[in-house]
Amino acid sequence: MNTSLLSLRAYNFFYFSLLSIFISFLPVYLSFRGVTPAQIGVLIGAGSFIGILSQPFWGMVSDRTKTIKRVILVTLGLSIVSGIALFTTTPFFALFLLVGAMYFFLLPTDPLTESLNYRMAEQHRTSFGSIRTFGAVGYATASLFIGWTLDRLGMEQLVWLFVGYGVLAYLCALAMKDAPASSKPLSWPELKRFFLYPKTQRFFLLVLIAATPHRTNDSFLGVYVQSLGGTTGDVGQAWFLAAVSEVAFFAISARILARWSEIRLIMLASALYAIRYVLCALAPSPEWVVYLQLTQGVTFVIFYTATIQYLYKIIPEEWRATGQTVLAVLFFGISGIIGSLLGGWLFQQSGGAALYWAMGICSAVAFVYSLMLASSKSSVGGAGM
Repeated sequence: MNTSLLSLRAYNFFYFSLLSIFISFLPVYLSFRGVTPAQIGVLIGAGSFIGILSQPFWGMVSDRTKTIKRVILVTLGLSIVSGIALFTTTPFFALFLLVGAMYFFLLPTDPLTESLNYRMAEQHRTSFGSIRTFGAVGYATASLFIGWTLDRLGMEQLVWLFVGYGVLAYLCALAMKDAPASSKPLSWPELKRFFLYPKTQRFFLLVLIAATPHRTNDSFLGVYVQSLGGTTGDVGQAWFLAAVSEVAFFAISARILARWSEIRLIMLASALYAIRYVLCALAPSPEWVVYLQLTQGVTFVIFYTATIQYLYKIIPEEWRATGQTVLAVLFFGISGIIGSLLGGWLFQQSGGAALYWAMGICSAVAFVYSLMLASSKSSVGGAGM
């Protein structure tokens, strides 16, 4: 096996394992520390706002310096330091600052990693999914292992799990190769035209609508499972099943993308998202919610890979890292703010079932909008979509 791809796949495994701790278990950790659902929404919403600023910033640093690996080493290293402080802290104000630091360093590492994966896949003439699958496997195994461990040893041990996965991810990042830089000069006017293009604006609006309920689920899945009587182990199992389904669909994503247009795949994913969240709202027990996460592969993977492929078709080559971070701003930033703030308020006021009904309705709106775009002559991607 190619050693550069081997180290990149190992890095994906441990980085997404680390990310699973932050995304899957941060709300559970905050709840353990006595933070209310509304306060969790404020913390994650504020962090998502910081992500709006930090993700384009680090993406532009990468484009300007013509390196992805070195930027990842900086953001990942500072993430590990911030995470150690976060998972040993109890005062609300300190939690607020440290969650913000994690959103400034750890979340921008995600789009940089995806950009590196895509470029290295192109260079080695392999599929993006064949690399990204290892990240999904890491997320799956870490979710199950961490949930099982915390059930037996206590939430206080979360910091040691974070340190372990963080150090392994950093060592793999040191060993991996950098992505080939674009030889084209950066062109601000070209980037400005890209963002002012109506096709681009319609595409990003669709991403925002569809991503908001997804990010709401990221923030409140664990809290919802526990509100139905589930344990931390159940939360880990839910994320494990979600990530296992991602593995399967990342493995076949190249064939799916080659056969179907991006907008139609986004339309399919939005419809399935709506069904998934409505079923979660109707769930009579935590086990139902846990097993419904098996639909994550057919929803998230299809949606996310289709949006990345379409973005890379329309954005100038020299601005790909920046474009990837703009997509991440929508997916993890703006949608995260909307989902966490409104979701936290709705959860506290009306309960988890009402929240998941609202998420299902939002996904249905995304489906209708994508259907309109697919049937319009001026839709996203034009006739080819």
